Amino acid sequence: MRFELFIASRYLRAKRRQSFIGIITGISIAGVAAGVASLIIALAINNGFREDLQNRLLGSTSHVNLLRIESDGIRDWKPLMERLVQQPHVVAGAPAIYEQVLISRGPRARGAVLKGMIPAYERKVGDLLSTVKVGSADALDPPSAVPGQTPAAQSPSDLEGVQQRVAEMPPILLGKDMADELGATLGSIVLVTSPQGELTPFGIVPKYNRFRVAGIFNSGFYDYDSTWAFARLSDAQRLFGLDDLISVLEFRIDDIYQAREVAAALEAAAGKGYMSANWMDQNKSLFHALRLERVVTFITIGLIVFVAALNILISLTMMVMEKTRDIAVLMSMGTRKSQVRRIFISQGVLIGVVGTAIGLVLGYAISWAGGHYHFLSLAPEVYSIDYVPFAPHAMDGVWVALVAIGISLIATLYPSWAASKILPAESLRYE
Repeated sequence: MRFELFIASRYLRAKRRQSFIGIITGISIAGVAAGVASLIIALAINNGFREDLQNRLLGSTSHVNLLRIESDGIRDWKPLMERLVQQPHVVAGAPAIYEQVLISRGPRARGAVLKGMIPAYERKVGDLLSTVKVGSADALDPPSAVPGQTPAAQSPSDLEGVQQRVAEMPPILLGKDMADELGATLGSIVLVTSPQGELTPFGIVPKYNRFRVAGIFNSGFYDYDSTWAFARLSDAQRLFGLDDLISVLEFRIDDIYQAREVAAALEAAAGKGYMSANWMDQNKSLFHALRLERVVTFITIGLIVFVAALNILISLTMMVMEKTRDIAVLMSMGTRKSQVRRIFISQGVLIGVVGTAIGLVLGYAISWAGGHYHFLSLAPEVYSIDYVPFAPHAMDGVWVALVAIGISLIATLYPSWAASKILPAESLRYE
């Protein structure tokens, strides 16, 4: 062990007559540990929110959308989609219709976004169909006829006839929160009303159709679970009075961070009259706010480490005053001023290292427990998710440790300089 580090560690471990200096040193270590742990936890929460929202958004929606400008929709979408799927970085494509509707069951009603889709394509660009917890998303698959059996060949009873008519109703998938608000369960009948309607001699009359609840999905994302519903593309086209039109082509790509470039390439390949949108631009304000919150969190909670550094400054200054005679003896025995400075620098750095190590262990332990057990719940209607997510990153710990130890090192500069200015003859004159 180096001479300076040996003396510094002895000063920290030795029992001193002025015990309050030891108390201040302990407070300094605790302050550094508290600041480091707080920063690790705060950054883990910020990372958790960002990653959780990003994963839920990207898992529930497509990466790139292509829309028709100044038109009711995209006609002849099949050859267009097959051609665009061949573009670089495009993994899959899917047609969809998005429309605002009113879903009601008895006296209860709820505004919703009805998405018409083809499940075989939808499963390739999104994961929402895999979150169906009650019922099955397979109900949205095209119906298959049973060989040798026709409706005319049957003569069901009244009850069987009602059950058959219910079974023949078009299926719909509802979000969990929407189903709870409507009081809908598996097999319930809901009325879906399109506000666009159709023109009659009496004016525009809203169009409506009855759907059978074939499944309830729970994505964990409140915005989807409370306002989204899924139906077959053909049933949605029939409800909205469309032929074979779709409103959007959705694409999944292999690199989500190239969404802007891929969107521009798809728009150019589609030709004139099309516009593209991507997940990065659609959620730009959300992720910008999370990045800004991360910076503000680092600065504000970093002030705890700064306060701990002031305690280190006070502790070392008082120790220099207490150890004046020891320093004079060391210098009279040949210790250089630079070595005296390094003694107190080493002492402050030791306090910073010990406090940082304790804070890192404590911060990562709490972050792991929070991410594993989800013991902090949230109101999903406010935060979109129902628990506080934790995602600790190793690189965050490296930066926090460097900042904490760096601030501790800066706090040692004045006390170490003051210690090196002690004159042995003056200090030992009356000894």
